[in-house]
Amino acid sequence: MRAETDTPIWVSELVPTARQNWSAAALVAVVLVVFGALVPIATRPAAELNSFFPTLDAIVLITDLITAVLLLTQFSISRSRSLLALAFAYLFTALIVVPHALTFAGAFSPTGLLGANRQTGSWLFIFWHFGFSAALLAYAALRRREDARTRFQGSTLAAIGWCVASAVLAVVALTWLSTAGTDLLPAIITPQSTISPTVRYPIWATILLTAAALLVLAAHRRSVLDLWLMVVAFVFILELVFSGLLPSARFSVGFYAGRGLSLLTACIVLVVLLEETMHLYAELARSNLMLVLERNNKLMNIEAVASSISHELKQPLGAILLNCETAKILLQRPAPDIGQTIAVLDETIAATNRANEQLEGARALFGRADREQEIINVSDIADRAVRLVARELRSHNIATRLELPAKAVYAIGHGNQIQQVIINLLVNAIEALSRAPPENRVLRIAAGAQGGTAVVEIEDSGDGVDPAKADKIFEPFVTSKPSGMGLGLAICRTIVDRHGGKLAIAPGHPRGTIVRLALPAAADAQPALPRAARPSAAAIPDGRRPAPDAVA
Repeated sequence: MRAETDTPIWVSELVPTARQNWSAAALVAVVLVVFGALVPIATRPAAELNSFFPTLDAIVLITDLITAVLLLTQFSISRSRSLLALAFAYLFTALIVVPHALTFAGAFSPTGLLGANRQTGSWLFIFWHFGFSAALLAYAALRRREDARTRFQGSTLAAIGWCVASAVLAVVALTWLSTAGTDLLPAIITPQSTISPTVRYPIWATILLTAAALLVLAAHRRSVLDLWLMVVAFVFILELVFSGLLPSARFSVGFYAGRGLSLLTACIVLVVLLEETMHLYAELARSNLMLVLERNNKLMNIEAVASSISHELKQPLGAILLNCETAKILLQRPAPDIGQTIAVLDETIAATNRANEQLEGARALFGRADREQEIINVSDIADRAVRLVARELRSHNIATRLELPAKAVYAIGHGNQIQQVIINLLVNAIEALSRAPPENRVLRIAAGAQGGTAVVEIEDSGDGVDPAKADKIFEPFVTSKPSGMGLGLAICRTIVDRHGGKLAIAPGHPRGTIVRLALPAAADAQPALPRAARPSAAAIPDGRRPAPDAVA
């Protein structure tokens, strides 16, 4: 069966890897070495271990029955007629070893159960191997011309039922023929307990059937299952050579070697099916885990988008609400101050535009990252950002030092996004300073160029960042605020990274925090970053001046 992506998911479809080819070749080589070592002593008599054969048949019963169930399961999904034929082969073998063990002379009774005689066990052995060889050849022939058009179209449950019923009826009929109808068959075991030359004819017929299946599989091998069935066919032939051609008596070395090879043929496909099934199960579990992680990541991304938009719009919406309430109060006065009201409405318009810019910035942040960039004036953006948060600076009684160079500082990027980064950094600094004593609330904003970068530094005199969180402060959902969401700095870091810049944090002197924003500078950005520029009175809300030691 193939998945919707045309990816094979069964051993009957999987193409064998180089490792699997080498493993199959290695097993064949080992079997050949053992075969060559035992051939010279194949006719040597060995101990009569009658209990060995029922034990071996019990193992074959279990392994072949499990193999048949696995193959029938695959057939029920893939609807492959060849798999149904192969499942019949293993089911037939699993069932016929039951009467073979019960009728084996000397195992459960001197002559065997079910009315067995000296010939019953040997003929059941031949029927067992001939039936398996015929079914294996049927698999190879069906596999040769199998495609999507030749898949079984009827009820798979009914097909499996017919397969099981056919195997049971065949075993019952052959058991009757080898017991009650033994007179219809030529003798295989002589009165001297030797193997009659007559056995060579059915053994050679079985070998030829198996060799034909091996050649067809070799000519049209397409899957892992085909590869290992070729190994099974090869080992099966060597087993028949030991069991019917080389030894001249039961319980010889070759006789035992043949039974050992029959156990190997019963286990090969089962081991391959189990190994590949576990491998596919592991891949399925890994794929399912990746799907769960991908789903969770998408949910987190959606949450991050919603949280970031909420985070960015809180400030302008709050300003709009405050301005509207202020304008309402002004208009409700007996003598409304039209000029002051217009100024408040102008601030409302500015906050509305700012909200629109933030929405546009959010769309650009979570949308395509390849939007066209332009040359931006970093020092002008820093100045405009300070003006936008001037109300918050005044309301928290924060003294501001704005240190801008005389020559503009240019960088490459998106002005709205960089402005939003600086505003976010300023708001964080304001929140940090709001917890400091009023006399220590100082904020320094500096812009300039250093080397090939345009730099903006924002330094506050607050409590600073916890050293334990300093390394992770830019990660999502990490915050130093009691009620923070931990998204502001993560979004800032994302924007700066997309601009090819760097955002860093360091402790202030003697206290507070310094956040440094560095962007690739345009070619004409040359002035040095001022470290002790004189504060501009226009940049300090309410004309307040910081204490001389407020900023390093």
